[in-house]
Amino acid sequence: MKYMILSYGSQRDYDGMAGKESTWTAADFAAMTAFMAEFTNRLAESGELVETRGLAEPARTRRLGNRAGAPFVTDGPYAETQEVLAGYWVVECADFDRATEIAGGLAACPGPPEVTASAYCDVRPVMEQAPEFG
Repeated sequence: MKYMILSYGSQRDYDGMAGKESTWTAADFAAMTAFMAEFTNRLAESGELVETRGLAEPARTRRLGNRAGAPFVTDGPYAETQEVLAGYWVVECADFDRATEIAGGLAACPGPPEVTASAYCDVRPVMEQAPEFG
């Protein structure tokens, strides 16, 4: 079964990576990058990694919606949104418990205390086929 592990960040995290004022230091980013590379390499070596990607910063986001039957587009970032999807892994493993165990490994990701104290990720099964409606 395939599962998607979703990790979250903030515009401030992306700003720090770009060298703007941040609680992240260069050493924090280097440690995080090394951790993520090792985490992903372990999944690849175990044969459980299907795909992984990091996402561009929220400032490069477009939100689409529908108002009174008409589509609209809003460019990011969004002041009302604190946490944003930062990246994902798709893994193929035995069961939900194993996917949860894999995702739990992300808790060891280094970073500034105020970031790591509130960090989280989601684990969701990937539907292999579209549900039938009606």
